Amino acid sequence: MSAPFHILHTLFDTVFDVLPIVIIIFGFQLLVIRRPIPNLRKVVFGFVYVLLGLAFFLEGLEIALFPIGKLMAQQLTDPAFIYGQVESAIQTMQWRDYVYVYVFAAAIGFSTTIAEPALLAVAIKAKEVSAGAISIWGLRIAVAIGAGLGVALGTFRIVTGTPLHYFIIAGYIIVIIQTAFAPKTIIALAYDSGGVTTSTVTVPLVTALGLGLASTVPGRSALLDGFGLIAFTCLFPIITVMGYAQISEWRQKVASKRTHSTGE
Repeated sequence: MSAPFHILHTLFDTVFDVLPIVIIIFGFQLLVIRRPIPNLRKVVFGFVYVLLGLAFFLEGLEIALFPIGKLMAQQLTDPAFIYGQVESAIQTMQWRDYVYVYVFAAAIGFSTTIAEPALLAVAIKAKEVSAGAISIWGLRIAVAIGAGLGVALGTFRIVTGTPLHYFIIAGYIIVIIQTAFAPKTIIALAYDSGGVTTSTVTVPLVTALGLGLASTVPGRSALLDGFGLIAFTCLFPIITVMGYAQISEWRQKVASKRTHSTGE
C-alpha cells in the first residue's frame, strides 16, 4: 500500500475511533443538557484538527518511532557491538554485558518524559494551585528521573528474565511506605505524575524498546518479556516525586533549625 493510501486508511480508522467520543459529547449536550453547542464552528474545526493530528501521529509511529526503538535495541544487544566479535559471544553474554542498554533506557525514559505535553500541563497546574511552592521544572525533573530509573530497571528485568511481579510488588511496597511519611500535599500529585508518563511521546518508544530487546536477547519472548516497561514508567515517578517532596521538607526543617539556633 502506497504512503498516501496508507495515511487515508489511518485517517478513516481514526475517525471511527473518535466517533464514540463525538456521539457522547454531542448527545449529552443536545439530549440531556438540551442546549445548543457554544462556538459550534470552532468545536467542529477543533475535532478536525484532532483527527488530522492523531492520524499523522499514528502514521509517524509506524514509520519512525517504532522502527527506531526496535533498531536501537538490536544494535545495542548485537554481540559484535558488545565484544567487537561475533564468535562464541552469544553463549557467554551475561547481564553485565548490556550496560549500554541500561544507559540508553535510562536516557530515553528521562528525555521522553521531559518532552511529555501531559506532564508539562500537570506541572503548570500544580504550580498555579500551590502558589509557586511546586516548581514546574522541579516536578518535571523528578518525574523524568523516576521514569528513567524505571525504564532502566525494566530493561534489566528483560535481560535477566526475572518475573515482572517481583519488581512491581516491591515497588508498590515502597510507595505504600512513602505514602505514610510523605507530605500530604504531594501524595495525590505524585500518584497522578506516574500516570502522565504514559502519554504520546514515552509509550511508543518505550514499547518499541521493550519488544526489540525481548526479540534480540537470547532466550526471551517478545510476548512474555517484551511488555511491562510501561508499568515501570508509571511506578517509579511516584517514588521519586514523593522522595523529592520528602527531601525538600527535610531541608526546610534543617534550615529552620539552623535559623532558630542562630537567632538564639
